[in-house]
Amino acid sequence: MFDNILLPIDIHHPESWNKALPLALEAIGKDGQLHILGIVHDLGSALVASYLPPDFEKKALQHMKNDLGEFAKKQVPDHAKVMTHVGHGHVSETILKAAKKVKADAIFMASHPPDELRTFLVGSHANKVVRHAPMPVMVIR
Repeated sequence: MFDNILLPIDIHHPESWNKALPLALEAIGKDGQLHILGIVHDLGSALVASYLPPDFEKKALQHMKNDLGEFAKKQVPDHAKVMTHVGHGHVSETILKAAKKVKADAIFMASHPPDELRTFLVGSHANKVVRHAPMPVMVIR
Protein backbone atom coordinates (compact mmCIF):
# COMPACT_ATOMS: atom_id res chain seq x y z
CA MET A 1 0.00 0.00 0.00
CA PHE A 2 1.06 3.54 -0.75
CA ASP A 3 -0.04 6.80 0.86
CA ASN A 4 0.35 9.09 -2.18
CA ILE A 5 0.29 7.89 -5.77
CA LEU A 6 0.77 10.12 -8.79
CA LEU A 7 -1.08 8.99 -11.90
CA PRO A 8 -0.19 10.99 -15.03
CA ILE A 9 -2.83 10.56 -17.72
CA ASP A 10 -3.97 11.82 -21.08
CA ILE A 11 -7.74 11.89 -20.73
CA HIS A 12 -8.16 11.74 -24.51
CA HIS A 13 -6.34 8.39 -24.65
CA PRO A 14 -8.00 5.77 -22.42
CA GLU A 15 -4.97 3.51 -22.84
CA SER A 16 -3.11 5.97 -20.60
CA TRP A 17 -5.46 5.28 -17.69
CA ASN A 18 -7.86 2.35 -18.25
CA LYS A 19 -5.47 -0.20 -16.70
CA ALA A 20 -3.37 2.12 -14.56
CA LEU A 21 -6.26 3.79 -12.72
CA PRO A 22 -7.72 0.60 -11.18
CA LEU A 23 -4.25 -0.56 -10.11
CA ALA A 24 -3.47 2.82 -8.53
CA LEU A 25 -6.80 2.82 -6.69
CA GLU A 26 -6.10 -0.66 -5.38
CA ALA A 27 -2.61 0.35 -4.26
CA ILE A 28 -3.78 3.37 -2.22
CA GLY A 29 -6.37 1.34 -0.37
CA LYS A 30 -8.88 3.15 1.85
CA ASP A 31 -6.60 5.78 3.32
CA GLY A 32 -4.28 6.75 0.48
CA GLN A 33 -4.43 9.78 -1.78
CA LEU A 34 -4.51 9.53 -5.57
CA HIS A 35 -3.08 12.50 -7.48
CA ILE A 36 -4.17 12.58 -11.12
CA LEU A 37 -1.94 14.69 -13.35
CA GLY A 38 -2.85 16.10 -16.74
CA ILE A 39 -0.13 17.78 -18.76
CA VAL A 40 -0.40 20.61 -21.26
CA HIS A 41 2.56 20.19 -23.58
CA ASP A 42 5.13 22.91 -23.92
CA LEU A 43 4.96 24.22 -27.47
CA GLY A 44 8.73 24.22 -27.56
CA SER A 45 9.06 27.11 -29.94
CA ALA A 46 8.43 30.83 -29.72
CA LEU A 47 7.76 30.75 -33.46
CA VAL A 48 4.86 28.31 -33.01
CA ALA A 49 3.52 30.29 -30.03
CA SER A 50 3.51 33.47 -32.10
CA TYR A 51 0.76 32.03 -34.33
CA LEU A 52 -1.55 31.28 -31.40
CA PRO A 53 -3.85 33.67 -29.55
CA PRO A 54 -2.16 35.46 -26.62
CA ASP A 55 -4.31 33.67 -24.04
CA PHE A 56 -3.94 30.21 -25.62
CA GLU A 57 -1.80 28.79 -22.82
CA LYS A 58 -4.06 30.11 -20.07
CA LYS A 59 -7.15 28.65 -21.78
CA ALA A 60 -5.44 25.31 -22.40
CA LEU A 61 -4.51 25.01 -18.72
CA GLN A 62 -8.05 25.92 -17.60
CA HIS A 63 -9.55 23.47 -20.09
CA MET A 64 -7.28 20.71 -18.77
CA LYS A 65 -8.26 21.52 -15.18
CA ASN A 66 -11.98 21.31 -16.05
CA ASP A 67 -11.53 18.08 -18.02
CA LEU A 68 -9.60 16.44 -15.17
CA GLY A 69 -12.33 17.37 -12.70
CA GLU A 70 -14.96 15.76 -14.92
CA PHE A 71 -12.75 12.73 -15.46
CA ALA A 72 -12.33 12.24 -11.71
CA LYS A 73 -16.09 12.51 -11.12
CA LYS A 74 -16.82 9.88 -13.76
CA GLN A 75 -13.93 7.45 -13.34
CA VAL A 76 -12.93 7.52 -9.66
CA PRO A 77 -15.20 5.92 -7.05
CA ASP A 78 -16.73 8.31 -4.52
CA HIS A 79 -14.95 6.70 -1.57
CA ALA A 80 -11.47 7.34 -3.02
CA LYS A 81 -9.45 10.39 -2.06
CA VAL A 82 -8.43 12.08 -5.28
CA MET A 83 -6.87 15.38 -6.26
CA THR A 84 -6.32 16.60 -9.79
CA HIS A 85 -3.29 18.57 -10.92
CA VAL A 86 -2.40 20.33 -14.14
CA GLY A 87 1.19 20.50 -15.28
CA HIS A 88 2.76 22.37 -18.15
CA GLY A 89 5.94 21.54 -19.99
CA HIS A 90 7.88 18.51 -21.11
CA VAL A 91 6.08 15.34 -20.07
CA SER A 92 8.74 13.44 -18.11
CA GLU A 93 10.07 16.58 -16.38
CA THR A 94 6.56 17.65 -15.43
CA ILE A 95 5.76 14.21 -14.01
CA LEU A 96 8.90 14.23 -11.87
CA LYS A 97 8.26 17.77 -10.61
CA ALA A 98 4.66 16.93 -9.76
CA ALA A 99 5.70 13.76 -7.93
CA LYS A 100 8.06 15.79 -5.77
CA LYS A 101 5.46 18.51 -5.16
CA VAL A 102 2.74 16.10 -3.99
CA LYS A 103 5.28 13.98 -2.08
CA ALA A 104 4.29 10.90 -4.04
CA ASP A 105 5.66 7.66 -2.72
CA ALA A 106 4.95 5.98 -6.08
CA ILE A 107 4.15 6.86 -9.67
CA PHE A 108 1.79 4.66 -11.66
CA MET A 109 1.83 5.33 -15.38
CA ALA A 110 0.84 3.67 -18.59
CA SER A 111 3.20 2.96 -21.41
CA HIS A 112 2.71 1.17 -24.66
CA PRO A 113 4.89 -1.60 -26.03
CA PRO A 114 7.93 -0.22 -27.85
CA ASP A 115 6.54 -1.01 -31.31
CA GLU A 116 3.61 1.44 -31.04
CA LEU A 117 3.99 5.19 -31.55
CA ARG A 118 0.61 6.70 -30.83
CA THR A 119 -0.10 7.52 -27.19
CA PHE A 120 0.65 10.55 -25.07
CA LEU A 121 2.68 8.76 -22.43
CA VAL A 122 5.05 7.07 -24.81
CA GLY A 123 7.84 4.73 -23.85
CA SER A 124 10.53 7.38 -23.90
CA HIS A 125 8.64 9.39 -21.26
CA ALA A 126 8.13 6.34 -19.07
CA ASN A 127 11.78 5.44 -19.52
CA LYS A 128 12.93 8.89 -18.38
CA VAL A 129 10.61 8.84 -15.38
CA VAL A 130 11.81 5.38 -14.34
CA ARG A 131 15.46 6.42 -14.66
CA HIS A 132 15.13 9.66 -12.71
CA ALA A 133 12.39 9.11 -10.14
CA PRO A 134 13.53 8.71 -6.53
CA MET A 135 10.40 6.66 -5.76
CA PRO A 136 9.01 3.42 -7.22
CA VAL A 137 7.47 3.68 -10.67
CA MET A 138 4.88 1.17 -11.79
CA VAL A 139 4.75 1.07 -15.57
CA ILE A 140 1.55 -0.52 -16.80
CA ARG A 141 1.32 -1.87 -20.34
